[in-house]
Amino acid sequence: MTETGTTEGTGGPVWVGLPGGLLTLRRLLLVIWTVALGAATGVLLGVLAGPVWAAAGAFWLAVLGWGWVVLARNWRSWRYAERADDLLISRGVIWREQTVVPYGRMQLVEVTSGPLERRFGLASVQLHTAAAATDARIPGLVPAEAERLRDRLTALGQARSAGL
Repeated sequence: MTETGTTEGTGGPVWVGLPGGLLTLRRLLLVIWTVALGAATGVLLGVLAGPVWAAAGAFWLAVLGWGWVVLARNWRSWRYAERADDLLISRGVIWREQTVVPYGRMQLVEVTSGPLERRFGLASVQLHTAAAATDARIPGLVPAEAERLRDRLTALGQARSAGL
């Protein structure tokens, strides 16, 4: 493997992974929700069923540990590659999914960033095509990369327009 991510001599696509900010954001949300649910479960069961049942709130600690690992595996599975005629997006741990979006079929490329994404310095690129089934999204990019990708995809889409 070379530093760019391709295998020597194969000329395969150069895959780009997502930055770590998305994983940090998702893990923070996981911690907030599991702690809140654990506290609520413990308090409610403690009041309604007795103090021994309050320990059932610890179930959410197991969910936190499991979710921590799953989020990391999911984050590592997301990647994209720009080829000459199309954009590849790959994701999934158990069910792998690879989307191929031809540049000539793109109708709209938008960059979005919600309040939490902005706080963590992230943005998402949403690709719209004529067929809704081929719409694609790349979450958790650095805003500068999202804007660069939007501008590049828009230019390539116009240059390779398929008469839509």
